[in-house]
This record gives sequence, C-alpha cells and structure tokens, in this order.
Amino acid sequence: MDKRNRHTTTAGLKALGLVIVIGLLGCHKQEQQPQGPPDPTVKGETVIFADNAPQKESIVVQPADSRTLAITHLSGRLYWSDDSTVRVFTPVAGRVTRILADLGQPVSTGTPLAEIDSPDFGQARADARTAAGNLAAADKTYSRTKSLFEHGAAAQKDVEAAEAAWTAARAERDRAEARLANYGGSDEDTNELYLLRAPVNGVLVEKNINPGQELRADMMLANAPNLFAPLFVVGDPAALWLQLDVAESDLPSLHTGQVLHVHSQAFADKVFEGTLANIGDEMDPATRTVKVRGVVQNPDKLLKAEMYVTVDVAQDMGFVAQAGVEISSKAIFMKDNEPYLFIEETPGQYRREKVTIGVEQDGKVPVFTGVAPGQKVVTEGALLLQALVEPAN
Repeated sequence: MDKRNRHTTTAGLKALGLVIVIGLLGCHKQEQQPQGPPDPTVKGETVIFADNAPQKESIVVQPADSRTLAITHLSGRLYWSDDSTVRVFTPVAGRVTRILADLGQPVSTGTPLAEIDSPDFGQARADARTAAGNLAAADKTYSRTKSLFEHGAAAQKDVEAAEAAWTAARAERDRAEARLANYGGSDEDTNELYLLRAPVNGVLVEKNINPGQELRADMMLANAPNLFAPLFVVGDPAALWLQLDVAESDLPSLHTGQVLHVHSQAFADKVFEGTLANIGDEMDPATRTVKVRGVVQNPDKLLKAEMYVTVDVAQDMGFVAQAGVEISSKAIFMKDNEPYLFIEETPGQYRREKVTIGVEQDGKVPVFTGVAPGQKVVTEGALLLQALVEPAN
C-alpha cells in the first residue's frame, strides 16, 4: 500500500473511533438520566399515588375518634322539689302565741304548726255562727208564712218575701261556712285562736316564725324577699331537684331520662344518682345557657337544698352509637357549600367523601355521616387531593 492510501485509511479509522466514542458517551448519558415517578391515578373520587410519589410526604392522616358525649363537671344547684314541697303562709292576720312544730319534725296533713291569735279568724267564725242563726230564723218564718197562707191568713206576697229571705239567708250561711272552712276552722268554738296546719305530708325543713310575731295575710304578696319568706316549708328531702345551666354546644347530647352522677364537696367519697327530667325551651340571654332540671335521689338525706354540686351526665350506649365521630376541623373543606373530606383507604390511596357535620368546638368537628370510627382522614393535604380530583380549568 502506497503512502497516500495509508494516510486515507488512518484518517477514516480516527473518524470512525470518534463516532463510536460520541455514541457511547450519548448512551451513557441517556442511561444516567433519572426516571421520575409516575403521575397519580385518579379514578372517580379516589386518588392513587405510587409508592415513591413525593406528594405522599405532604399528606397527614389521623384516625377518627368515636364521640363519647361525656359531659363532665357541669355546675348545678340543689333545691326543693316543687312536686313534694309546700311553702306555708298565714291566711289570717294576727299574733303568734305558740310554735307547735320544730325543724326536722315529720308532719302529716293537718298537723298543727303554729297557733295565732287572729281577730280575722274570730270574725270569720262569728260570721258563720251568725249566718247559721239567721238561716234558722228565716226557715221558721218561711214555714210559718206558708202555713198561714194555706189557712187564708197570709197573702201570696208574704210567702214569696219569706222564701226570698230564706234563700238569701241560706246563701249567706254557705258563704260564711265556706270562708271558715277555707281557714280550716269550724263554728263550734268561739275563740279567735287559729291553728296554722301542715297542708301535706313531709318533713318541716324550714321555719321563719317566732312567738309574739305579728303576721299579715298579705305578706305573701310582697315583692321584697325579706317580707314574703314563708313561715314554714314542708318538703321531702328524699328527692331534690337539680338545676343545671347548660351551654348551647352541649344541648345536642342531652335528652330526658339520662342518668346523672352528682358529686358534692361535702361528701367527696359518695356519688348520688339522679335523672334528667326537663330541658328548658328558652335560652338565658345574659348567660347564653339553657336551664336543665334533674331529680336527685337523697334517701339518706345527706344532700341539702341550695348546695352547689358537680354533675356528670352518663350516656346510654344506644345514643352514643348514633353520635358519630370527632375529627380535626382541618380535615374539612367545602365544595358547593357542602362539607367534604378525604379518607385513606390504604397507604397512598385516598377517597373523597361527602359528610354531615356539627358545630366546631376547640378545633374539633363532630361528623355524623360519612366516616366510621377508626377510619383515617386526611388532615393535611386535602386541598392537594381535591385539586387532583377536580383540576382547575
């Protein structure tokens, strides 16, 4: 081979080598280029991420907790039950001569509590006796006039006048006796001593009366508490009423018949049982609370009226089962004015769910439908998932 041909061959080999090197470098560069993770898959309401998807790092989930609805440490006040308590006032004016009952004494209907020297009562008794006498006289006159008329010795008008007088006397007698009976007296005695009696069976739990005290029948009509305090209070301490002031947010979890556990500072080791009896229909505009009434059993008579207590409300399991779950308010987002959230079905797979919620409180929202206890809901990254389900145009 001549010199010219050797030069041409050498140049060709160098060019071929350069092409091979460039090709190898290009292949090596192509092999070294990293492959990105596949895009998330959206199937209807569900978003599915690959195992190595970086978006999963920004998604945080929390389990939904069952709502226990335990309302604890509500403040309450005990007071006398209106069903078994009577506040006794005097229906007559007069001066107290004797006190016939003492505090803590069991009494029955008609038991004398106090003796009052009352001109009013004496007048009522005198009126009844006078009315009875007038009726007897009118009856005799009427009978005599009818007899005379039958024998032609009296006119018809005399009979009619006698009958009218007898009718008026009988009406007056009935009125006077009814007034006296309303006082609890009879016209057999002639003195002015009125016995103030217990109107119901129970225990004498309060006494605001002293011997020599002057009483008036209109004291109960006064507007000043220091004037209309009852003379006696007869009640049954075995069952007391309980007043609770309940916040608006706690009302959905209350219903009549619930068991109340009542705790008193005086008896820290005892729990008294009660029942929720009534939920008020009006909210106090000043305190923004609703008055709730309960009945507390007090068989040993340890609790006292006007005691302040704390109350736990026990929930029956059937009611708790309908209460739903409680989740972080950050899990909720709105779409067309409807609340939604995402539930983690498996790691990396999230399903959008429409829910029914209650009122948010302390960063928690009750969810009544759409989520079961224990399911994991997305609390961080819900808007990212929503953007994948419904991309912006």
